[in-house]
Amino acid sequence: MSKYDHIILVVDDDWDIIQIISMYLKKEGYKVITADHGKKAIQLVIDIDPHLIILDRLLPDTDGIEVCKSIRRYSLNPIIFLTCKDEDCEKIMGLNTGGDDYITKPFNPNELVARVNAHLRRYNYNKKHPTTDFIAYDNIFINLKNHKVWVDNTYINLSAKEYKILTLLIKNPGKLFTMSEIYENVWKDISLGDNSTIMVHISNIRKKIEKDPSNPKYITTVRGQGYMFNNVPQEG
Repeated sequence: MSKYDHIILVVDDDWDIIQIISMYLKKEGYKVITADHGKKAIQLVIDIDPHLIILDRLLPDTDGIEVCKSIRRYSLNPIIFLTCKDEDCEKIMGLNTGGDDYITKPFNPNELVARVNAHLRRYNYNKKHPTTDFIAYDNIFINLKNHKVWVDNTYINLSAKEYKILTLLIKNPGKLFTMSEIYENVWKDISLGDNSTIMVHISNIRKKIEKDPSNPKYITTVRGQGYMFNNVPQEG
């Protein structure tokens, strides 16, 4: 894929900045679409799936961080935050919520274009050499690199064992795991037949990822056998 096939979404409420960025990106050969508020940006991601998003940190209708979280429900493509804030905590917040890079206003347009080029080179490489660094399933998003789990754009704090059980199941949707198989995969030891440990961990996971833990949508109990992760998201 050449850069002429790439679509860049620029999200900013300052029309002058949108024009400057668009001019430099188009000169580089990219196709550019724009949005001046968060809701439009999210809809463009859903409808068009741009290859990279340049996202202003402060927008008139919502915070850029919240827009980033919403985008991550639909796309894993690179996001570069653009903002006048340069405090370390702001950078960390942006990167921890799904951003890939950060550039501070005022900025050098050539530097921004260089960063876009760099991220899209990695994007193209990853398309040709796919990895399993991310899992997106219905409203669950898992970053396998940093072991972070999001449900409905909310960070879920799982214990190490809970995380391992969830990823074991979600990587194998529709596959039944017995209690012993779960124990041996997660604890790396031979199961001695005490199933209560597994049951407690499954219960805790359900409380954290299910809207109705008593009527689970994702992790299903196969009575007398074990557990499986539903391979088709249910409605409602």
